[in-house]
Amino acid sequence: MYQSEINILTDSFSPIALHEMDGVMLMDRLETKYVFSSKKLPVLLALLSSGYKILDIDMIRSFPYHTTYLDTPDFLFYMEQVRGKLNRHKIRYRCYESTGTSFLEIKKRTNKGRTVKWRIENRLNCDFPDENAFIFINELLHYPYPDIKPVLINGFNRITLVEINCKERITLDYNIKFSDTEGKSFELPFLAIAEIKKERHCGFSPFSSVMKEFGIPPNGFSKYCIGSAITNETLRKNTMKQNLLLLNKIQNEYLKSA
Repeated sequence: MYQSEINILTDSFSPIALHEMDGVMLMDRLETKYVFSSKKLPVLLALLSSGYKILDIDMIRSFPYHTTYLDTPDFLFYMEQVRGKLNRHKIRYRCYESTGTSFLEIKKRTNKGRTVKWRIENRLNCDFPDENAFIFINELLHYPYPDIKPVLINGFNRITLVEINCKERITLDYNIKFSDTEGKSFELPFLAIAEIKKERHCGFSPFSSVMKEFGIPPNGFSKYCIGSAITNETLRKNTMKQNLLLLNKIQNEYLKSA
């Protein structure tokens, strides 16, 4: 990745501190995702610097994330998502490596197309689930899943952009990696994933306008489902075919411009 170029471009943004983002935490939100070649990131950042502020923590503006997804032995949550089930859930541990904080998170995709997220500070240990994790999961899902376990590990770098007035938050993920719990890993240096997170539909969005100019349409892309499909040969993937073909197309584009 062009990390040095990205660092120069992120320095051109006005900063916003974490405590200033309370109004755009957006734990109940609308989400729009885009996937594209990571080689477009520098140009994209250059076009966005006048319209957004960038999250800055101790002079760092690109943050490493580590996520562990949990599922049942029959991959219930994966199957609910690839089948397009309404009111589906996702459970994960997310570690913010720059601060060392770790959260157990539950995300729900509602039948209204909204994403609702709950989380508690909790760390994945060999005795999972501990009492706090067990109570948190069972209270929110309303039924016990005693055999939930880690199934997929995901790492990436994230840049977060913020537009306060329309309560819009943009995340830009790159250096994406997946591995299963046995250590088999896959790196996707060619892939970038952008996501608009906002409270409600509103008018003009500089980011969505730039993506339209790039010819990049919105895409219902899930890191968990893609990572699972790549790392687990036993899973059903028929409904993932379109996104897997898109990954191949982006990889070919990336390699041709090398």
